Amino acid sequence: MTQERFPRGRTAIVSSATYGIGEAPGRSSLDLAASASLRALDAIDLSPADVDGLFISLPDDYLSGLSFTEYLGIAPRLTDNNRTGGSSFQTYAIHAALALDAGLCDVALIAYGSNQRSAAGKLVSALKPSPYEAPYKLARPVGGYALAASRYIAQYGLKKEQLGAVALAARAWARKNPEAFMRDPLTMEDYLTARMVADPFSVRDCCLVTDGAAAVVMVRAERAKDLCAQPAYLLGGAAATWHKDITNMPDLTVTAASLSGPRAMAQAGVTPADIDIVELYDAFTLNTILFLEDLGFCAKGEGGAFVEHGRIGPGGALAVNTNGGGLSCVHPGMYGLFTMVEAAQQLAGTAGARQVPGARLALAHGNGGELSSQATLVLGSAETL
Repeated sequence: MTQERFPRGRTAIVSSATYGIGEAPGRSSLDLAASASLRALDAIDLSPADVDGLFISLPDDYLSGLSFTEYLGIAPRLTDNNRTGGSSFQTYAIHAALALDAGLCDVALIAYGSNQRSAAGKLVSALKPSPYEAPYKLARPVGGYALAASRYIAQYGLKKEQLGAVALAARAWARKNPEAFMRDPLTMEDYLTARMVADPFSVRDCCLVTDGAAAVVMVRAERAKDLCAQPAYLLGGAAATWHKDITNMPDLTVTAASLSGPRAMAQAGVTPADIDIVELYDAFTLNTILFLEDLGFCAKGEGGAFVEHGRIGPGGALAVNTNGGGLSCVHPGMYGLFTMVEAAQQLAGTAGARQVPGARLALAHGNGGELSSQATLVLGSAETL
């Protein structure tokens, strides 16, 4: 394999923003993405005219790189509209780092927005079944993830309460986040008696359906400290993809995060034990368990025990999904960019009541399709350079 030469710490996120989390009636996906972008740019005294690298994916516009350029009235030197589902945004950060380091652009904007709740009222999947799967009418995407959960339960004896521990931790973090869409208390009894959606998943195992937008701005490291007090430096980034349809997944209990995670951490020169904050794409409760294992925070088959007893919630041993995640904070079709926003804000020390004290290293992980595309970023404060 070719030796990777990632530009460790030579680029940084200098601003991040969200907009319209929850319900934003009357706003298009494009409107929402633009509002988040303007908020992020304004926070560091930049304007759309400063953006010369655009990285965007909208759920209802496959030419959003063109639409967004027109909407903002800009002329980017580089436009990326790559689509790997919810992991697209981590891949954008990797591409942006390489482009910035090579001088192909000077200010990179990564943006996303969706009005999925207001427009459709349900989770809309871009996945289309293959001719071999179509006759079985598997609900997408929940059915695919439920198949993976069923296999994991059969192989490792995962308990329903352990999936519940993931949901409860996410809700506990969300209760500290004024932007989170669901902040009501959630008990284990509430979880165990929730309406079933696709066995073994109940509604509390499934991500929210919300509106919302997010944006981050990246520049080269030498400029970062002039734009914000505490940049989040990109130390490592890697992606891996094995399949599209769940029926073509080689092993339903192992994801390609087992490749992207170790590569990203090797680039960063860190191990899982060094990471202070973990932001994972928790479209379903099983995701959190699978990714904690595959990224190296615990051994395969031990994820259920790892998340028990509040271990990943506020005050636990490992801070996971500190904004409430896709399960309790926000999930407007794709969640990947929100993991990056939360990681950057934690490293900047601006996360308010949910702030993890002394956070220096954060991992932001994206997932696309049916556990299909995985992408991992390692971000660090200035002292980690």
